[in-house]
Amino acid sequence: MADLTTTHVTFPAGATTGTATVLAVRPLPAGTGVIVGSTPFHPLDHSWPDQPGDTGALAADGVEYAVTDCLTGGVGPDGEFAVGTDIPVRRGDESWQWLAVHVLDGTEAPAPGTTIELRVDEARRAALSAAHTGCHLMALALNEALADRWRKEARTDGLDHPDFDSLAMDTSRIGLDASTDRYRLGKSLRKKGFDPEGLREALPELTAKINARLAVWLGQDAPVRIDTPGPELTARRQWVCELPERTIEIACGGTHLHRLGELAALTAELTLSEDGTELVVVTTPKRG
Repeated sequence: MADLTTTHVTFPAGATTGTATVLAVRPLPAGTGVIVGSTPFHPLDHSWPDQPGDTGALAADGVEYAVTDCLTGGVGPDGEFAVGTDIPVRRGDESWQWLAVHVLDGTEAPAPGTTIELRVDEARRAALSAAHTGCHLMALALNEALADRWRKEARTDGLDHPDFDSLAMDTSRIGLDASTDRYRLGKSLRKKGFDPEGLREALPELTAKINARLAVWLGQDAPVRIDTPGPELTARRQWVCELPERTIEIACGGTHLHRLGELAALTAELTLSEDGTELVVVTTPKRG
């Protein structure tokens, strides 16, 4: 395993198929892991597990193997192999080689040296891409809607609004039907200058503002792409959206739509916890 090099990935450009040679097969707690040199599959990031790994199939010599998950794996400097939350370092640590691990049920797998076809579940990928693009747009609209609640200067987003999304973010999860973002509204955020006073009463107005902005952006059908400095799994990729106001860049390792016009609608629903310390935003895309 020590001679493996970091997996090259083609999903940033939207690829869902590919051909590669099996480099290694490893037993996993739940199934078998297949490692190749290049893949269209998007793996779950163990450091920031927002978008699930792709599913699909591997095919070789007339046999098809169902891929039930795709995980981030790594080989450490001493040759140790680890997957997912068992990896003791953050993704990108230069002393490790970083791998996309295709998870198969059971022990049957194509042998190392076999040439295989890789096929991502395109419908599932499209649903996750729609939700992930919607999540980024919601973040920009949310920042704008909350801009007048900041009493101190704060780090800003690409549209020059205080970046509530990054400053308050707790968790973000991309689902097949919607994305769910949870924000902490505790003492730390207040010290940074955010004023949560009256937020509960303002939720209907804030929701209306956010959804109105989202509708305008969808109507303008801005192009979307992922910029990447290289094909490596660990490359620092950027989500780029050419909004009429300005071209926006957000660091992102996931998959996305190619144009905002691929969505027929995008709506956000805001709720506040009973104690007022957590804001939850569920953003639901409707594809055209």
